[in-house]
Amino acid sequence: MTVSDPSVQSVPGARQRTHSVDRAFLRLQSRHPGTLWDGGGVAYLSGPPPSLAELRAYVGLGLGRLPMLTCRVEGAPGRSWWRPDADFDVDQHVHEVVADGAAGWEQALDTARNAPFAPGTYWGVWLVHGHAPDAYAVCYRFHHACQDGSAAALTFRAMLGGGEPSARPVPSPYGRFGFPRRVAVALGLAVRAVCGALLPRGRGPAVPFVPSGDRALWRGRVAVDTLRRIGTARGGSAHDAHLAALAGALSAWSARTGVSVPRMAALLPVDVRRPDEEQSWGNRFFALPVNLPVNLPVNPPAGSPAENGKDVPDNGAHLWRLDRVTQVTRKLRAERWRQAVQDLVRFMPDRPTEWYMRLVLSPRVTDLIATSMPLAGKGSLGTATVTGTALLPPLLPGHLCGVGLSFFGSYAEGSFVTDRALPQGETLPGLWEQAVQELERAVAPLESGS
Repeated sequence: MTVSDPSVQSVPGARQRTHSVDRAFLRLQSRHPGTLWDGGGVAYLSGPPPSLAELRAYVGLGLGRLPMLTCRVEGAPGRSWWRPDADFDVDQHVHEVVADGAAGWEQALDTARNAPFAPGTYWGVWLVHGHAPDAYAVCYRFHHACQDGSAAALTFRAMLGGGEPSARPVPSPYGRFGFPRRVAVALGLAVRAVCGALLPRGRGPAVPFVPSGDRALWRGRVAVDTLRRIGTARGGSAHDAHLAALAGALSAWSARTGVSVPRMAALLPVDVRRPDEEQSWGNRFFALPVNLPVNLPVNPPAGSPAENGKDVPDNGAHLWRLDRVTQVTRKLRAERWRQAVQDLVRFMPDRPTEWYMRLVLSPRVTDLIATSMPLAGKGSLGTATVTGTALLPPLLPGHLCGVGLSFFGSYAEGSFVTDRALPQGETLPGLWEQAVQELERAVAPLESGS
């Protein structure tokens, strides 16, 4: 990425008002100071680790391509602004955690994932090393008032990737649809979104544990092409295959732990940046609650693969989950719908935005956050090569876990952020990988035409 790239914007001299979603997160922070309203990711690298001074210099040089990160928030949450920080100090943002040998690796990563931000800052980078001479990790975390996942992915590509543009889907530029029609569609979407969140969804999982407040990260990995083949076989996408596998993994986890899961509602963030907004100020996303098909229907419709449970032990349950997910997400990919969401996020006032955010983030409405993000084809830092990635979605109070899917190179890496007290939380990535394999076997006859 070079300074001439269209995704790179210079820091304006005047202040820029925060977005309504930014202000909603700022208010949530002031109302719930004990909650970590952060997201981020971890890059695992193969090579000798840099010194802290070298990493600070490297990050400092990269900030010219990421002007948002050199700004600060001014004003009260309800009327706040982004302004370039004349006193910006990269040392306040870049830190180091040294593991006590190989046995201390996980503890060092936990420290980086749970460390508070420095006072007055909204993001941080942690260099984690000490467990091996030729391997280390870089953990990047941000307060959600500062960025959303798409902007954070750009940060990854600018700092560690080759600078290639995002693979995210974006609506066409404004003007394709007439203004009255866009207003009507956006208002209709707002009504449906609110009604969908308010409708009774049933009780979520009653997990018999007391949260410890200690967040843990568990990882799984599958080939991107595998997810794409699964999704394409039923007219969907790799993300659809991931969500279907997630539903299957949660069903298997419920059977193992004995935790009843009568409902599993996932909150799906939807990126709504315009084509010229990749490096934008704050958040540009909308969040929709979607019921994951964890439990098979008691009375499936006639002709359904799950009818009478005939094929449930084999392919039927997996195909049924994949079809249910694809039916829901197909409309999210429609250009008219994405344009409506883009309009809604751009013009929605503060009060309705904050109210809606509080509603959909509540455990009364959703049980987990499930996000996915294309990162890069490859990555490096100096002579070290990025060998793996993990997203760090927020783990909200009352939520079962946070699930992130990062597309990096030829792999799709599933990350599960859980409270360490969650029963058998460490089994979730393996169950997800197993569910992907079962889906692959289930669609194989469809691909061969048999």
